Amino acid sequence: MNVEEIRNYALQKEDVTETFPFGEETLVFKTNNKIFLLMGLDAIEHSFNVKCDPDKAIELREEYPDNILPGFHMNKKHWNTIVIKGLKGTVIKQMIDHSYQLVQPKRKNKSA
Repeated sequence: MNVEEIRNYALQKEDVTETFPFGEETLVFKTNNKIFLLMGLDAIEHSFNVKCDPDKAIELREEYPDNILPGFHMNKKHWNTIVIKGLKGTVIKQMIDHSYQLVQPKRKNKSA
């Protein structure tokens, strides 16, 4: 996937907005006023940051050591940096989907 395909995929999700709060070189995608994807637009090697469950983050970094790294400029426990080159589109979409789900409001169970 390229940057534009990733952008389009993120924007297809419900209630997503794109902004540039950190300057014109960093594209940020939010839902429910929470960031779930950040993408630098000025890098030679394109990558983006997504939220990730801490245990899953470790597993993914081990499985894809060249493409999934601790989040650059982010909390490394909860964020991964995804290097696009060489990573299948299905894996990229799964990472975006997972991040998006993590920032959704938690549903409260109603007890009878």
